[in-house]
Amino acid sequence: MTVTVDIDIGREFAVNAPVGKVFEVLADVPLSVSHFPKVEQLVDLGGGAYRWEMQRVGTAQVGIQTVYACKYASDRRKGSVTWTPVKGVGNAQIHGSWKIGDGKGATKVVFATGGKVDVAMPALARMIVVPVVRGEFEKLVDKYIDNLIKTFGGRA
Repeated sequence: MTVTVDIDIGREFAVNAPVGKVFEVLADVPLSVSHFPKVEQLVDLGGGAYRWEMQRVGTAQVGIQTVYACKYASDRRKGSVTWTPVKGVGNAQIHGSWKIGDGKGATKVVFATGGKVDVAMPALARMIVVPVVRGEFEKLVDKYIDNLIKTFGGRA
């Protein structure tokens, strides 16, 4: 049986780095992903698409590995980086965006991501699996943002 976990995460923060530097890092998918924890491998599929292969988490008896692919697009003028799911790859469908702009004496950054992760588990495990997967995803995103903030010279 497969348990589907819905993910919906949004974060907003400001950094000291100039808008152009922030955009360059976030629009460069491999560079941006190098800040994301527990990525086992990022595979360039061509055409702006990448497959994420996350490290397996859990125990020897019950482990989860998330694999998914996204197609990325960036628009420097709009200060945006977006990603949409590549269907038929892995066990998740993830979408999202970065929005980068001028704030009060700082660069304002807005992150949003969401999607679905399919986990092969008995239906009875749903009550346990859903909050664990959501919590793990949120911890990874928070660490990712913390790593990026360090690269950008700290919070403003």
